[in-house]
Amino acid sequence: MGPQLTEILDIKYPIIMAPMFLVSNVAMVKEAMEEGIAGCIPALNYRTLPELQEAIKELKVAKPQGGSFGFNLIVNKSNVKYKEQLALLCEEGCDFIITSLGSPEETIREAHKYGIKVFCDVTDLAYAKKVTELGADAVIAVNNQAGGHRGEMSPEQLIKEIKANCNIPVISAGGVGTKAHVDEMFKYGAAGVSVGSPFIASQEAGVTQEYKQACVDYGKKDIVMTEKISGTPCTVINTPYVQKIGTKATWLETVLNKNKKLKKWVKMLRFYLGMKATENAALKATYKTVWVAGPSIEYTHEILPVKNIVRRLTR
Repeated sequence: MGPQLTEILDIKYPIIMAPMFLVSNVAMVKEAMEEGIAGCIPALNYRTLPELQEAIKELKVAKPQGGSFGFNLIVNKSNVKYKEQLALLCEEGCDFIITSLGSPEETIREAHKYGIKVFCDVTDLAYAKKVTELGADAVIAVNNQAGGHRGEMSPEQLIKEIKANCNIPVISAGGVGTKAHVDEMFKYGAAGVSVGSPFIASQEAGVTQEYKQACVDYGKKDIVMTEKISGTPCTVINTPYVQKIGTKATWLETVLNKNKKLKKWVKMLRFYLGMKATENAALKATYKTVWVAGPSIEYTHEILPVKNIVRRLTR
């Protein structure tokens, strides 16, 4: 059976509130911990190191008995702040780090010196095997129901394949909007779940009312993949604006992405511009809205406090 997420993080329910770019914040994670689940915030949600440090300190003070919080690190070259963010997380302390987009080798090595657990985003078995060898404490298996950058495989297929070939707990990410979905992932062999999109329409989320309302008004059938945000396909709500600009990369973007010399720079530029566009959509009410979300917004019927959303997933 292996250890369950409740044991690994010493929490009541085997759920992590997933780190969401620009959405996740301290207020949401405090509520999540109070309700007996873990919470995670992307380190990149903080512009500066002092701001990140402030968030860690605040969460440490607010952490209840049996609470757990972590941060998400982009561990590839597009994140120029990665090394200093990692050093700060180790110095200040948190319960876990989730790594994305790159090799987690250094993060695992450094975090383990401080007793911090490391979970790694994976979308296939080959990568799951790699991070298992590097000593990851668990994998976050990102399936084809996830919001944002998602995998290709169904939850069942991905969980079962990793379980059969790696001796490491599998935390399933994607496609969870109700308690029945949580139970389903356990049936497939998951040790826990990571849930993001249902929390966008929470009162504590720091995004615009329009973004939250879109998660209420739109559903599963309105989620489309776009290459416009970061060059890598990403799931967004199919608003009139998204329909207008289209979801495919332009011919120029395609040519530049194929050019070996320029590719790295184009990727960094796309990443930067994509983050800017997402930031404007999330934090400013404009008609130019590209809102990232996954199909599990199907179960979002109103904007609620985080605690009510946790209860929907646990009771």
